[in-house]
Amino acid sequence: MAWSTKKTWGGIAAGAGVLVIVFIGLAGRDHVPDGRAVRIVHQDLIASITSNGKVEPINPFVLRAQYPTFVRHVEVTEGQAVRKNQPLLILDDADIHAELAEARADLVTAKEDLRAARAGGPPDQVADLTGDLDKARIDVRNYQRMQETLRKLVAQHAATQDELDQNQALLSRAEATLESIQQRKDDLARRSGTDAERDQLRVAQAKAQITSLEQKAQSAVLNAPVAGTLYSLPVHNGDYVQTGDVVAQLADLRQVRVRAFVDEPDLGWLAAGQAVEVMWDAMPSRVWQGVTEEIPRQVVPRGNRSVAEVLCSVDNSKLELLPNVNVNVRIVVRESHDALVVPRAAVRIHGGQHYVFVLAGNTVHQHAIETGISSATRYQVLSGLSEGDRVVLPGDLNLHDGMTVRPTDVELPQ
Repeated sequence: MAWSTKKTWGGIAAGAGVLVIVFIGLAGRDHVPDGRAVRIVHQDLIASITSNGKVEPINPFVLRAQYPTFVRHVEVTEGQAVRKNQPLLILDDADIHAELAEARADLVTAKEDLRAARAGGPPDQVADLTGDLDKARIDVRNYQRMQETLRKLVAQHAATQDELDQNQALLSRAEATLESIQQRKDDLARRSGTDAERDQLRVAQAKAQITSLEQKAQSAVLNAPVAGTLYSLPVHNGDYVQTGDVVAQLADLRQVRVRAFVDEPDLGWLAAGQAVEVMWDAMPSRVWQGVTEEIPRQVVPRGNRSVAEVLCSVDNSKLELLPNVNVNVRIVVRESHDALVVPRAAVRIHGGQHYVFVLAGNTVHQHAIETGISSATRYQVLSGLSEGDRVVLPGDLNLHDGMTVRPTDVELPQ
């Protein structure tokens, strides 16, 4: 009985030993981590810059109110395609026509005053002075003739000296009267000369005011200067507008410009004529094509970024992109066809040197590589790898040279 008990406990101990060995083996096996492996292949590689931007019309036409008034009637709706010279809206012009009538009356008065001034003064005053002057001259001539006659008669003792002296006094008074009237007429002529300059200026000012008011009256009806799309109409019937207020904006939107905001570190890759792709969140399935036009010459702050504004011409033949909307921009800066590529996630950098972990069986080995252009997901490999090599994606692994992994092949990320 005792021997049987000992035999049973021995069997149990032996079984436990086997289990321990199995567990140890399994535990040792579990220490080999899983690793995702990617095979190196040749692919076309596109290096690009992604950023945000804003859509702008290339040749916008901005219509402004020419005088303060109310909007009488809006003839169109925002977003509408319009013809050249098509009426867009009508402004109230009652006050302008009242001012125009007053200015025309002022012009008539100024012209009459100018004619009078050029004639020497008001017609009635000029006529009175001319009549008085003619009469005074006649009086002077009469007294002068009488004086000559009396002088001869006195010499012949046919008239007295007293009669001669009395006539001389009358002649002196007549000459003084003539001089006074002439002086008044000369003064009126001088004043009229000054008045003529003033009235000529009044005429010019009245004409200028009439021209300005006529232009304002014509601007009461705002017509489309070109055929295009009315992309902004900020006013409604009955709105009050001030001089210079924008009342409509339109442009030919078949070709638009995108102002892309590129971060400073990416500026060295830019050049004119590079391909551009534009995406708009409102139409996620659409991509618009364009090219870079103008490369920036300065960097400006934008929020917490330092950016350069890159102008891009974009085809908008279907009139889907709207001015002032925010878009995403992708600028293709470099391309390499049939390049040897490696996933960006597989590349480590230390001291400026790029390296990857290459699989040889189940063992990884650190390899230095030389890289070329890159995209968001891949690097071009110039040296250090060959087509068909398998590299390990680090993931959560702390890879090191000579490490053993259980590889699982995955597709090369796009």
